[in-house]
Amino acid sequence: MVTEKIFEAALSISSPWYIAGMNFEPSQRKLMIRVDFEVGSRFAVPGQSGEHPVHDTLTKTYRHLNFFQHECELEVRIPRVKLPDGSVRQVNPPWSGKLSGFTLLFEAFVLLLCREMPFAGVARITGVSVHRVMALAERYVNAAVGAADFSEVRRLAIDETSRAKGHDYVTVFADEPGRKVIYVAEGNEAATVEAFAGNLRTHHGKPTEIESVSIDMWPAFIRGITENFPNAQITFDKFHVISHASTAIDEMRRREQKLDPSLKGLRWTLLKDRRKLSRAQRGELDALLGHMTSNRTARAWLYREQLREILTRKQPNVVRILLRQWCTNVLRSKVEPMKEVAQLIRKHFEGILAWVTSRQTNGFLEAINGLFQAAKRKARGYVRFQTIRTVIFLIAGKLDFSRLNPYVAQPT
Repeated sequence: MVTEKIFEAALSISSPWYIAGMNFEPSQRKLMIRVDFEVGSRFAVPGQSGEHPVHDTLTKTYRHLNFFQHECELEVRIPRVKLPDGSVRQVNPPWSGKLSGFTLLFEAFVLLLCREMPFAGVARITGVSVHRVMALAERYVNAAVGAADFSEVRRLAIDETSRAKGHDYVTVFADEPGRKVIYVAEGNEAATVEAFAGNLRTHHGKPTEIESVSIDMWPAFIRGITENFPNAQITFDKFHVISHASTAIDEMRRREQKLDPSLKGLRWTLLKDRRKLSRAQRGELDALLGHMTSNRTARAWLYREQLREILTRKQPNVVRILLRQWCTNVLRSKVEPMKEVAQLIRKHFEGILAWVTSRQTNGFLEAINGLFQAAKRKARGYVRFQTIRTVIFLIAGKLDFSRLNPYVAQPT
């Protein structure tokens, strides 16, 4: 009797429910706990007033957390009650999970694992099929996302990530101050942004109240934002601009190394931040910069560093003057790849200048993209878009599952 009381407390089982018995099979590594209800009990049903008498019963099995190394299941006699209108409804025990056959505690454990490892790994640990693990994660994510409120969203960050080889993308929309993903869509076109605007309205948000959006310089995103968020200031963050400059350095190096073999092997020395280089790499870089007048790759590196320094400043008028002069200097040079960057900056000048005051960045989305790509590699790829969406939300959605399951810890 004491043992039953201990397990009732551990399982949060209270009147009218009680533990009717247990069966422990060490050879099968399984503990079966039988749960019943008191004779004469009446039960409430969601959506119906009052408590109702039992009509009949059926027996269901729920997978619960392991008892040490042994698999644990609850075998429960479930009542079906008769309502005043004559219909019969099944009662769901308070510990019943959202997916048939699991307890809430077991589902909370599965979700915890899903945030940390591929679904296949969760399946191996829990002994549940990978399809049921994925179905559980998707059900919780869909319910939490469906209940989200976007009425306070004002600043957005938008970025794309590849779902497969080639040009197959998904676009991630995030609440920038909250550093959390709020929408995931297939494609990276203007229609993708339009679809998000519709989703924003569904969740009590207003496109006209979006104040700023941080994106890269993808024309489809620019068009989508202009058409759907008329009051939003578009910001092209510093890191995307510097990324274009780094690409120009590498292109210049590739061209020159055909005639200058000494440039081979210097790719990462040129692309990495000087502060992160080893002593030997800094020596190689300084030797290259010593030939600034004759080496266009060295001049390309210098232009990027000048651009980086300009974009660290916080005075919009000063940055405007320096950035315009930088573009003029580059366009007068013979560093052809960097000229393309100068033309890009001129084309998107106001959006780049907006970075100076807003400091709004997609940096955290780039980090999320890295986490997703790492998860995808561990899982050897994801095929279904729904699976990709579920994984991204588990990693970076900061979803509140407490309404669905009080045992799921809220991520920070």
